[in-house]
Amino acid sequence: MPDRLGAPLNEPLFERLALIGIGLIGSSLARVARSKGLARTIVAADASGEVRAKTAELAIADKVAETAAAAVAGADLVILCAPVGAMGTIAQEIGPYLAPGAILSDVGSVKASIISAVAPHLPAGVHFVPAHPVAGTEYSGPEAGFATLFLNRWCILTPPDGADPKAVERLSAFWRAAGANVEIMQPAHHDLVLAITSHVPHLIAYNIVGTAADLEEVTRSEVIKFSAGGFRDFTRIAASDPIMWRDIFLNNKEAVLEMLGRFTEDLTALQRMIRRGDGQGLSDLFTRTRAIRRGIIEQGQETAAPDFGRRAGER
Repeated sequence: MPDRLGAPLNEPLFERLALIGIGLIGSSLARVARSKGLARTIVAADASGEVRAKTAELAIADKVAETAAAAVAGADLVILCAPVGAMGTIAQEIGPYLAPGAILSDVGSVKASIISAVAPHLPAGVHFVPAHPVAGTEYSGPEAGFATLFLNRWCILTPPDGADPKAVERLSAFWRAAGANVEIMQPAHHDLVLAITSHVPHLIAYNIVGTAADLEEVTRSEVIKFSAGGFRDFTRIAASDPIMWRDIFLNNKEAVLEMLGRFTEDLTALQRMIRRGDGQGLSDLFTRTRAIRRGIIEQGQETAAPDFGRRAGER
């Protein structure tokens, strides 16, 4: 793993990194920050006492704080790794304790609503640079993280108007050192793009797995026993953290509904092709979609290897 991430930095980018929320993303950030020497001190906090105990047991942070306020005191980089719906409450709690000049960021899959919820609680002199690492697995919790989670994945930064360019560059350097590629994007545009590339696919996965489980003529045991590759892939996506995805859909409502409307229109057209026996139309559609898959592999965002190329311990 160290050779895949590269050598540790000669000097840390930040003195004190505070991670609020130690699930898959937070624990992976703690691991890569330690492996690469991105921060001199790593402090973790979580609302769950059980998660805090597990984090301490795993020793992935230098210190586990009892509260978010205690964790951020003196930190020059604070990253909120909690569900989207909790961001505003956390910002209200930590606002008075953020150090002047500190950078506050997050890892949420929705950006416009997070900016609206967080920004009002921040004191002058704190630099707010929202971010979204487009990486993850269906697993959650502090034990689910691994240092290479962000390797060759994209991290999208969505700095609000007036953000300090130096703070944006410092955070960009942090994510690049963690192995990610960095893109700058407007918050609203980010939400629209992620609605079709991530949010609607998850919604479809939750729905199709639920439909299969509800079919009266198919028993639950048969659904599990005879799952073909496509359905297994859907169940992997549908196993993602329910609280996180609940908050994503509620906080990216407009973009998700817009993309879901377009999807519904295309699905109706597909139904029409099948009903009319339009083999050429079906073949043309499947050829186009196959090319998208090849493009994703060529850009290094997926592998053509069986089982997604996963290896034990790297998920």
